[in-house]
Amino acid sequence: MKVAVLGAGAIGAYVGAALHRAGADVHLVARGPHLTAMRRDGVRVLSPRGDFTARAHATDDPAEIGPVDFVLLGLKAHSYAACGPLIEPLLHDTTAVVAAQNGIPWWYFHRHGGPHDGHRLESVDPGGTVSAVLAPERAVGCVVYAATELQGPGVVRHLEGTRFSIGEPDRSVSARCAAFGDAMRAGGLKCPVEPDLRNDIWLKLLGNISFNPISALARATMRQMCLHGGTRQVIETMMRETLAVAEALGCEVGVSIERRLAGAERVGDHRTSTLQDLERGKPLELDVLLAAVVEMAEITGVEVPTLRTVHAISDLLALRSAA
Repeated sequence: MKVAVLGAGAIGAYVGAALHRAGADVHLVARGPHLTAMRRDGVRVLSPRGDFTARAHATDDPAEIGPVDFVLLGLKAHSYAACGPLIEPLLHDTTAVVAAQNGIPWWYFHRHGGPHDGHRLESVDPGGTVSAVLAPERAVGCVVYAATELQGPGVVRHLEGTRFSIGEPDRSVSARCAAFGDAMRAGGLKCPVEPDLRNDIWLKLLGNISFNPISALARATMRQMCLHGGTRQVIETMMRETLAVAEALGCEVGVSIERRLAGAERVGDHRTSTLQDLERGKPLELDVLLAAVVEMAEITGVEVPTLRTVHAISDLLALRSAA
């Protein structure tokens, strides 16, 4: 199996290293000091499950790699529309794109069935610019439950979790999903092929849609948000509104709000990825987390006043931080 990791950051390099360790032909696409370190020393993974080093091929030029069987997309969702020159050299007729992203993916309504089948969400696929680069037919969804961070160039610290749930937009258990899942498991990762990955998308989103924007607005950790009474109440309301949208689209999360909050509180003083991006001056990935659900509420007729309010304020924050 030939795999390219486009955007080999903390998650991408971790998965690439695991696949390489299991014998897959892995190619990592990155840049800057991180790329230099991976070329020189390989990917060093520091993990409570055991440290290891993977010396996979690393480059900043996908043309060096050529067409592959799978592209693991580790880029931020707001970079998808501009990634055409990077991804085109990696594609052949049957190349699958495994999109490891948070939030609502651009392919969400592709082969969804029902009244919204084929609907394009403007917030995640503005003007069809993402679909033009990443054809929905190539998409294999991926919900990441692992936590990793770059400790330094070429060094990935694995914090917890090894689960990467994958699935087809049409809910089939395809040969390509089975093959990718087998390769991931051979590398020591959990990779269930879900009959309906959309349920997993909403489960993960239940936390991201609330904790991520609030953490950036309040500069607060997970524990701080859970322990502050007023903020906790706002987060509960956001979660209830999110569940209402999910249910209107036929999805069941299967986890109570209380359990989700208890799990978040156990994480402790963790800073969400959105807060970390704000502190580092990076773009805030809020369209796929929050704007998309507000848009979905509009097409399903669900009232989401708290989501709309938090979206308005966090959108201003995102605009000001990008200025």
